[in-house]
Amino acid sequence: MIQRCLLLTFTIFLLLSTIAHAEENVDIDQEKISLYKQMEAITLIPWYYLAAINRYESNINSDQSDENSLIRIKIPEQKWYGLTPANEPTAESVLEFFNGIGRDGDGDETADHTNEYDILYTMAHYLQQYGHSDQDIRTALWNYYHRELTVLSIMNYARLFKTYQKISLDETAFPIPKGYNYTYHNTWGDARGFGGRRIHEGTDIFAGYGTPVRATTFGVVELKGWNKFGGWRIGIRDIYNRYHYYAHLNGFTDGLEIGDIVEAGQAIGSVGSTGYGPPGTSGKFPPHLHYGMYKDNGKTEWSFDPYPHLKRWESKDP
Repeated sequence: MIQRCLLLTFTIFLLLSTIAHAEENVDIDQEKISLYKQMEAITLIPWYYLAAINRYESNINSDQSDENSLIRIKIPEQKWYGLTPANEPTAESVLEFFNGIGRDGDGDETADHTNEYDILYTMAHYLQQYGHSDQDIRTALWNYYHRELTVLSIMNYARLFKTYQKISLDETAFPIPKGYNYTYHNTWGDARGFGGRRIHEGTDIFAGYGTPVRATTFGVVELKGWNKFGGWRIGIRDIYNRYHYYAHLNGFTDGLEIGDIVEAGQAIGSVGSTGYGPPGTSGKFPPHLHYGMYKDNGKTEWSFDPYPHLKRWESKDP
Protein backbone atom coordinates (compact mmCIF):
# COMPACT_ATOMS: atom_id res chain seq x y z
CA MET A 1 0.00 0.00 0.00
CA ILE A 2 2.84 2.38 0.89
CA GLN A 3 4.61 1.56 -2.37
CA ARG A 4 1.42 2.21 -4.34
CA CYS A 5 1.02 5.61 -2.66
CA LEU A 6 4.62 6.44 -3.49
CA LEU A 7 4.04 5.46 -7.11
CA LEU A 8 0.90 7.60 -7.27
CA THR A 9 2.81 10.56 -5.80
CA PHE A 10 5.57 9.92 -8.28
CA THR A 11 3.09 9.90 -11.17
CA ILE A 12 1.51 13.19 -10.09
CA PHE A 13 4.97 14.72 -9.81
CA LEU A 14 5.82 13.56 -13.33
CA LEU A 15 2.64 15.02 -14.79
CA LEU A 16 3.20 18.37 -13.10
CA SER A 17 6.87 18.32 -14.09
CA THR A 18 5.98 17.59 -17.71
CA ILE A 19 3.67 20.62 -17.86
CA ALA A 20 6.24 22.85 -16.19
CA HIS A 21 9.00 21.63 -18.45
CA ALA A 22 6.93 22.25 -21.55
CA GLU A 23 6.15 25.78 -20.41
CA GLU A 24 9.64 26.66 -19.30
CA ASN A 25 11.58 24.67 -21.90
CA VAL A 26 13.76 23.09 -19.23
CA ASP A 27 16.92 21.41 -20.48
CA ILE A 28 16.25 17.80 -21.46
CA ASP A 29 19.20 16.52 -19.42
CA GLN A 30 17.82 18.03 -16.23
CA GLU A 31 14.45 16.51 -17.02
CA LYS A 32 16.06 13.09 -17.28
CA ILE A 33 18.10 13.52 -14.11
CA SER A 34 14.97 14.63 -12.26
CA LEU A 35 13.24 11.47 -13.43
CA TYR A 36 16.16 9.27 -12.36
CA LYS A 37 16.29 10.92 -8.93
CA GLN A 38 12.59 10.48 -8.36
CA MET A 39 13.01 6.79 -9.12
CA GLU A 40 15.98 6.71 -6.75
CA ALA A 41 13.74 8.08 -3.99
CA ILE A 42 11.35 5.16 -4.49
CA THR A 43 13.78 2.28 -5.04
CA LEU A 44 17.01 3.57 -3.41
CA ILE A 45 18.91 2.69 -6.62
CA PRO A 46 21.37 5.60 -7.15
CA TRP A 47 20.25 7.76 -10.06
CA TYR A 48 23.54 7.48 -11.94
CA TYR A 49 23.10 3.73 -12.46
CA LEU A 50 19.73 4.30 -14.10
CA ALA A 51 21.23 7.10 -16.19
CA ALA A 52 24.09 4.82 -17.24
CA ILE A 53 21.76 2.01 -18.32
CA ASN A 54 19.64 4.46 -20.29
CA ARG A 55 22.77 5.90 -21.93
CA TYR A 56 24.03 2.44 -22.87
CA GLU A 57 20.67 1.37 -24.30
CA SER A 58 20.44 4.62 -26.24
CA ASN A 59 23.85 3.84 -27.76
CA ILE A 60 22.78 0.43 -29.03
CA ASN A 61 19.19 1.33 -29.95
CA SER A 62 19.02 2.28 -33.61
CA ASP A 63 15.28 3.07 -33.66
CA GLN A 64 15.20 6.67 -34.90
CA SER A 65 11.56 7.07 -33.86
CA ASP A 66 12.64 6.93 -30.20
CA GLU A 67 15.23 9.71 -30.42
CA ASN A 68 13.04 12.19 -28.54
CA SER A 69 12.09 9.71 -25.81
CA LEU A 70 13.42 10.32 -22.32
CA ILE A 71 13.84 6.61 -21.68
CA ARG A 72 15.55 4.52 -24.38
CA ILE A 73 15.75 1.26 -22.42
CA LYS A 74 14.29 -1.66 -24.37
CA ILE A 75 13.35 -4.56 -22.11
CA PRO A 76 12.81 -7.69 -24.27
CA GLU A 77 9.22 -8.90 -24.26
CA GLN A 78 10.27 -12.36 -23.09
CA LYS A 79 11.79 -10.78 -19.98
CA TRP A 80 8.90 -8.38 -19.45
CA TYR A 81 6.03 -10.84 -19.88
CA GLY A 82 7.70 -14.11 -18.93
CA LEU A 83 5.36 -16.98 -19.80
CA THR A 84 2.25 -14.81 -19.85
CA PRO A 85 -0.08 -16.19 -22.60
CA ALA A 86 -0.75 -12.77 -24.15
CA ASN A 87 2.06 -10.22 -24.47
CA GLU A 88 -0.01 -7.16 -23.71
CA PRO A 89 -0.21 -4.63 -20.85
CA THR A 90 -1.59 -6.29 -17.75
CA ALA A 91 -1.43 -6.21 -13.97
CA GLU A 92 2.07 -6.69 -12.56
CA SER A 93 0.74 -9.44 -10.27
CA VAL A 94 -0.13 -11.46 -13.38
CA LEU A 95 3.33 -10.93 -14.85
CA GLU A 96 4.97 -11.86 -11.57
CA PHE A 97 2.98 -15.13 -11.50
CA PHE A 98 4.36 -15.98 -14.96
CA ASN A 99 7.94 -14.92 -14.02
CA GLY A 100 7.80 -11.67 -15.98
CA ILE A 101 9.79 -8.72 -14.65
CA GLY A 102 7.43 -5.99 -15.90
CA ARG A 103 6.18 -3.55 -13.25
CA ASP A 104 3.67 -0.70 -13.03
CA GLY A 105 5.61 2.54 -12.68
CA ASP A 106 2.91 5.18 -13.18
CA GLY A 107 0.16 3.80 -10.94
CA ASP A 108 -2.36 2.92 -13.67
CA GLU A 109 -2.47 -0.73 -12.49
CA THR A 110 -0.96 -2.10 -15.69
CA ALA A 111 2.63 -2.90 -16.63
CA ASP A 112 3.18 -1.72 -20.19
CA HIS A 113 6.55 -2.49 -21.85
CA THR A 114 6.17 0.62 -24.05
CA ASN A 115 5.49 3.03 -21.16
CA GLU A 116 8.59 5.03 -20.19
CA TYR A 117 7.76 5.22 -16.49
CA ASP A 118 6.90 1.52 -16.31
CA ILE A 119 10.16 0.69 -18.08
CA LEU A 120 12.36 2.76 -15.77
CA TYR A 121 10.63 1.49 -12.63
CA THR A 122 10.92 -2.10 -13.88
CA MET A 123 14.66 -1.72 -14.42
CA ALA A 124 15.15 -0.08 -11.01
CA HIS A 125 13.06 -2.79 -9.35
CA TYR A 126 15.11 -5.48 -11.08
CA LEU A 127 18.35 -3.97 -9.75
CA GLN A 128 16.81 -3.49 -6.31
CA GLN A 129 16.31 -7.24 -5.92
CA TYR A 130 20.09 -7.74 -5.93
CA GLY A 131 20.95 -4.92 -3.52
CA HIS A 132 22.36 -1.41 -3.72
CA SER A 133 26.15 -1.74 -3.56
CA ASP A 134 28.41 -1.44 -6.61
CA GLN A 135 28.97 -5.20 -6.57
CA ASP A 136 25.23 -5.88 -6.25
CA ILE A 137 24.55 -3.67 -9.27
CA ARG A 138 27.35 -5.35 -11.22
CA THR A 139 25.86 -8.78 -10.47
CA ALA A 140 22.40 -7.63 -11.53
CA LEU A 141 23.74 -6.23 -14.80
CA TRP A 142 25.60 -9.44 -15.54
CA ASN A 143 22.48 -11.53 -14.95
CA TYR A 144 20.49 -9.18 -17.19
CA TYR A 145 22.92 -8.68 -20.10
CA HIS A 146 25.28 -11.68 -19.81
CA ARG A 147 28.12 -9.67 -21.36
CA GLU A 148 31.18 -8.44 -19.48
CA LEU A 149 31.90 -5.46 -21.76
CA THR A 150 28.33 -4.25 -21.33
CA VAL A 151 28.61 -4.48 -17.55
CA LEU A 152 31.97 -2.69 -17.57
CA SER A 153 30.65 0.08 -19.83
CA ILE A 154 27.55 0.76 -17.74
CA MET A 155 29.51 0.77 -14.48
CA ASN A 156 32.01 3.22 -15.97
CA TYR A 157 29.26 5.49 -17.30
CA ALA A 158 27.77 5.53 -13.82
CA ARG A 159 31.13 6.57 -12.34
CA LEU A 160 31.39 9.41 -14.83
CA PHE A 161 27.85 10.65 -14.16
CA LYS A 162 28.38 10.43 -10.39
CA THR A 163 31.71 12.27 -10.62
CA TYR A 164 30.50 15.17 -12.77
CA GLN A 165 26.83 15.20 -11.69
CA LYS A 166 25.68 15.51 -15.29
CA ILE A 167 24.86 13.13 -18.14
CA SER A 168 26.26 15.02 -21.13
CA LEU A 169 30.04 14.90 -21.39
CA ASP A 170 30.48 16.08 -24.95
CA GLU A 171 33.61 18.21 -24.67
CA THR A 172 36.34 17.13 -27.11
CA ALA A 173 40.00 17.89 -27.84
CA PHE A 174 42.45 17.21 -30.64
CA PRO A 175 45.00 14.65 -29.38
CA ILE A 176 48.02 16.91 -30.08
CA PRO A 177 48.02 20.30 -28.29
CA LYS A 178 48.33 23.49 -30.30
CA GLY A 179 51.86 24.83 -30.48
CA TYR A 180 53.39 21.49 -31.48
CA ASN A 181 54.29 20.55 -35.05
CA TYR A 182 52.35 17.60 -36.46
CA THR A 183 50.96 16.31 -39.74
CA TYR A 184 48.41 13.68 -40.71
CA HIS A 185 46.15 12.51 -43.50
CA ASN A 186 43.53 9.80 -43.86
CA THR A 187 45.30 6.45 -43.50
CA TRP A 188 42.37 4.36 -42.25
CA GLY A 189 42.00 1.16 -44.29
CA ASP A 190 45.52 1.23 -45.75
CA ALA A 191 47.34 -2.10 -46.00
CA ARG A 192 49.73 -3.13 -43.25
CA GLY A 193 52.42 -5.80 -43.51
CA PHE A 194 53.77 -6.42 -40.01
CA GLY A 195 52.03 -9.37 -38.38
CA GLY A 196 50.38 -10.56 -41.58
CA ARG A 197 47.91 -9.06 -44.03
CA ARG A 198 45.67 -6.56 -42.25
CA ILE A 199 44.27 -3.06 -42.69
CA HIS A 200 45.24 0.07 -40.81
CA GLU A 201 42.56 0.68 -38.20
CA GLY A 202 43.27 4.32 -37.46
CA THR A 203 44.91 7.60 -38.46
CA ASP A 204 48.63 8.26 -37.99
CA ILE A 205 49.52 11.70 -36.61
CA PHE A 206 53.25 12.33 -37.10
CA ALA A 207 54.98 14.48 -34.47
CA GLY A 208 58.28 14.67 -32.63
CA TYR A 209 59.34 12.34 -29.83
CA GLY A 210 57.84 13.39 -26.52
CA THR A 211 55.03 15.51 -27.99
CA PRO A 212 52.14 15.36 -25.49
CA VAL A 213 49.17 13.15 -26.35
CA ARG A 214 45.79 14.15 -24.95
CA ALA A 215 42.50 12.34 -24.37
CA THR A 216 40.02 13.39 -27.05
CA THR A 217 36.92 12.86 -24.88
CA PHE A 218 35.80 12.22 -21.34
CA GLY A 219 36.05 8.54 -20.54
CA VAL A 220 37.57 5.77 -18.45
CA VAL A 221 40.92 4.06 -19.08
CA GLU A 222 40.04 0.51 -20.08
CA LEU A 223 43.44 -0.74 -21.20
CA LYS A 224 47.07 0.29 -20.70
CA GLY A 225 50.33 -1.48 -21.49
CA TRP A 226 52.20 -3.13 -24.34
CA ASN A 227 51.32 -5.17 -27.39
CA LYS A 228 53.57 -6.12 -30.28
CA PHE A 229 51.61 -4.09 -32.84
CA GLY A 230 50.85 -0.89 -30.93
CA GLY A 231 53.79 -0.81 -28.53
CA TRP A 232 52.92 1.22 -25.45
CA ARG A 233 49.22 1.99 -25.85
CA ILE A 234 46.15 3.19 -23.98
CA GLY A 235 42.47 2.43 -24.59
CA ILE A 236 39.75 4.80 -23.31
CA ARG A 237 35.99 4.27 -23.64
CA ASP A 238 33.59 7.22 -23.67
CA ILE A 239 29.88 7.32 -22.78
CA TYR A 240 28.83 6.69 -26.39
CA ASN A 241 30.27 3.14 -26.56
CA ARG A 242 33.27 4.44 -28.51
CA TYR A 243 36.69 3.02 -27.70
CA HIS A 244 39.61 5.40 -28.35
CA TYR A 245 42.96 3.72 -29.01
CA TYR A 246 46.27 5.60 -28.65
CA ALA A 247 49.32 3.59 -29.79
CA HIS A 248 53.13 3.76 -30.36
CA LEU A 249 53.49 5.97 -27.29
CA ASN A 250 56.86 6.89 -25.87
CA GLY A 251 55.41 6.65 -22.37
CA PHE A 252 52.40 7.30 -20.16
CA THR A 253 51.49 10.19 -17.90
CA ASP A 254 52.70 9.46 -14.36
CA GLY A 255 50.03 7.92 -12.17
CA LEU A 256 47.59 7.09 -14.97
CA GLU A 257 46.10 3.65 -14.37
CA ILE A 258 43.39 1.35 -15.73
CA GLY A 259 40.05 2.45 -14.32
CA ASP A 260 40.99 6.13 -14.07
CA ILE A 261 38.60 8.80 -15.31
CA VAL A 262 40.09 11.17 -17.88
CA GLU A 263 38.83 14.45 -19.30
CA ALA A 264 38.98 15.80 -22.83
CA GLY A 265 42.34 17.55 -23.25
CA GLN A 266 44.02 15.73 -20.36
CA ALA A 267 47.57 14.51 -21.06
CA ILE A 268 47.74 10.71 -21.11
CA GLY A 269 51.17 10.09 -22.65
CA SER A 270 53.61 11.23 -25.33
CA VAL A 271 54.42 10.45 -28.96
CA GLY A 272 56.94 7.69 -29.64
CA SER A 273 57.78 4.94 -32.12
CA THR A 274 57.24 1.83 -30.00
CA GLY A 275 55.91 -1.47 -31.29
CA TYR A 276 56.44 -4.15 -33.93
CA GLY A 277 58.22 -6.43 -31.49
CA PRO A 278 58.62 -7.49 -27.84
CA PRO A 279 58.28 -4.98 -24.98
CA GLY A 280 60.67 -2.06 -25.39
CA THR A 281 61.00 -2.32 -29.19
CA SER A 282 61.26 1.17 -30.67
CA GLY A 283 62.49 3.03 -33.74
CA LYS A 284 61.20 0.77 -36.49
CA PHE A 285 59.24 3.69 -37.97
CA PRO A 286 59.10 7.48 -37.55
CA PRO A 287 57.56 8.78 -34.32
CA HIS A 288 53.82 9.20 -34.53
CA LEU A 289 50.55 8.66 -32.69
CA HIS A 290 48.31 5.94 -34.04
CA TYR A 291 44.78 7.00 -33.16
CA GLY A 292 41.94 4.54 -33.66
CA MET A 293 38.21 4.56 -32.89
CA TYR A 294 35.97 1.55 -32.36
CA LYS A 295 32.23 1.27 -31.86
CA ASP A 296 30.38 -1.28 -29.74
CA ASN A 297 26.75 -2.15 -30.53
CA GLY A 298 26.14 -4.44 -27.58
CA LYS A 299 27.11 -7.56 -29.51
CA THR A 300 30.36 -6.82 -31.31
CA GLU A 301 32.93 -4.06 -31.78
CA TRP A 302 34.38 -2.72 -35.01
CA SER A 303 36.83 -0.10 -36.24
CA PHE A 304 35.65 3.02 -38.07
CA ASP A 305 37.45 5.93 -39.71
CA PRO A 306 38.50 8.53 -37.09
CA TYR A 307 39.73 11.08 -39.65
CA PRO A 308 36.47 13.11 -39.89
CA HIS A 309 36.36 13.37 -36.09
CA LEU A 310 39.98 14.48 -35.94
CA LYS A 311 39.40 17.21 -38.52
CA ARG A 312 36.36 18.47 -36.64
CA TRP A 313 38.13 18.42 -33.25
CA GLU A 314 41.16 20.14 -34.74
CA SER A 315 39.06 22.98 -36.16
CA LYS A 316 37.20 23.68 -32.91
CA ASP A 317 39.95 22.93 -30.40
CA PRO A 318 40.91 26.05 -28.42
